[in-house]
Amino acid sequence: MTDTNNILITLSSLVILSYLFNIVARYVKIPSVILLLVTGAALKYFGDRFGIHLSGIPFFLNLFGDIGLIMIVLEGSLDLTLTRKKIPLIGKSMLSAILILAGTCSLIYLVLHNYLGIQMRNAIIYSIPLAVISSAIAIPSVKELSEHKKEFIVYESTFSDIIGIMVFNFAILDNALSSESFMDFFLNIIYIILISFVSSALLVFMLNSITTHIKSFLIFALLILIYSFGKIFHLPSLLLILVFGMMLNNNKYFIKGKLAKILHLEKMSTVTAELKLLTAETAFLIRTFFFILFGYAMNINSLITPEVVITGSAIIGCILFARFIFLLFISRTHVIPEMFIAPRGLVTVVLFYAIPAHFISPVFNDGIIYYVIIVSSLIMMLGLMFTKTKFSEPRRINVGETAISEGPSGLS
Repeated sequence: MTDTNNILITLSSLVILSYLFNIVARYVKIPSVILLLVTGAALKYFGDRFGIHLSGIPFFLNLFGDIGLIMIVLEGSLDLTLTRKKIPLIGKSMLSAILILAGTCSLIYLVLHNYLGIQMRNAIIYSIPLAVISSAIAIPSVKELSEHKKEFIVYESTFSDIIGIMVFNFAILDNALSSESFMDFFLNIIYIILISFVSSALLVFMLNSITTHIKSFLIFALLILIYSFGKIFHLPSLLLILVFGMMLNNNKYFIKGKLAKILHLEKMSTVTAELKLLTAETAFLIRTFFFILFGYAMNINSLITPEVVITGSAIIGCILFARFIFLLFISRTHVIPEMFIAPRGLVTVVLFYAIPAHFISPVFNDGIIYYVIIVSSLIMMLGLMFTKTKFSEPRRINVGETAISEGPSGLS
């Protein structure tokens, strides 16, 4: 067989294997991501045995990571339905993403600065990727939860990705602590919000106006193009993806009057359904190759060194503690299983590889990243396995000024 045939057989086999992993994950509650990482590590082992080596892994991880982020956020946003009743849920999930991110960053910073001795600025930059929830792992893992819980996790993890990337891009600026940088940061948020709504409206119009069958990948190309230009100018481009998906799936709230007649909104449901299907398929494909490559890049021996285990466990403790405090005392919402749904993954890897060379610390062991990603995913797996897959919402009874929650949905 030629090399081309070997490559095609390998790629096809990996896609089939990933599909089987998804089926297995539904029954045994093991995240398919863990199985993909193990597959990548196994390929690395056998590759070394037979003298087969892959080069350019960081480049491909960044490439698949960016495309994966776009597809996963788009997939999640296309499943979100906006109503007035859900405004409090959206607000709570955004508050959760902001406060938990800030709290987790602060705690991880203390571990990296005080225990490992990493310089203050470097420790802050390293703490951000480790504090961001991975929507790539969280969203597919909560499909069996109740609608309310699932939507909370989708919103929270998506906002965590977006806000985490924004904060990271700000932190790596050379003059990040100046007043001008703070002004530019908030102006960039305003710019991307305006660009998001204008661009999304144009994309919805294009999607509905194109008469040829080949249009979904044209939309993907335009989204990736806008996202890439946004990254060049340090804009939070993922917000555009979120707005586009939500606008498309909730077009009746955004497009009204004469514009609704011009766009033929009655046809939009078919178009949206087609885009949802293709987005889900593409996200599955990109996620497959990203996590297999990441598993291939892992140094298994580094996972069992005392430094990695101690530091990684301390970081996991920071993650769970910050979520527990917020969910129980600030949000006053469900603690179980939400506390355990805090996996690190795709965004963590993408941001870690994006750290500028002059901020990289020789003290930081890359095995810590691998350890935190694997252990946080295992904790999520155990949290979902040992709690009910279907949750009813708690019924609140007001006694005087005290609210008492009843029901099996968790602490509140």
